[in-house]
Amino acid sequence: MSEQDRLQSFEEFWPFYVHEHRNVVNRALHYTGTTLAIASVATAAITLNPTWLLAAPVAGYGCAWVGHFFFEKNKPATFSYPAWSLRADFKMYGMMLRGKMKDEVERLWGAAAEEARAATNGHATAHA
Repeated sequence: MSEQDRLQSFEEFWPFYVHEHRNVVNRALHYTGTTLAIASVATAAITLNPTWLLAAPVAGYGCAWVGHFFFEKNKPATFSYPAWSLRADFKMYGMMLRGKMKDEVERLWGAAAEEARAATNGHATAHA
């Protein structure tokens, strides 16, 4: 990707991020990874044991990368846009907590996009 093709703002990045997360299994793995990362940070704070901080990126990125490589079959956005990707992960996490992420995928990419991705990978569509 050339420098002139790079996205210039988070507002430009968000639709790209959503496109890269159309598969419901990928989103579920992101949700699991983010939850585990938050739990790791909380455990470090509660136990005053900073070793738990090492688990946060392993859990978060490990789950997410499985989702990208095996279900979405694309490269994680964090490789090209690490800060915006982390911000978008938490935005997606919040939308998933409120049951709004499926609607966001449909708003930006159409209802058929998620159904086609799920069917292509052999998975039923869920409300993640």
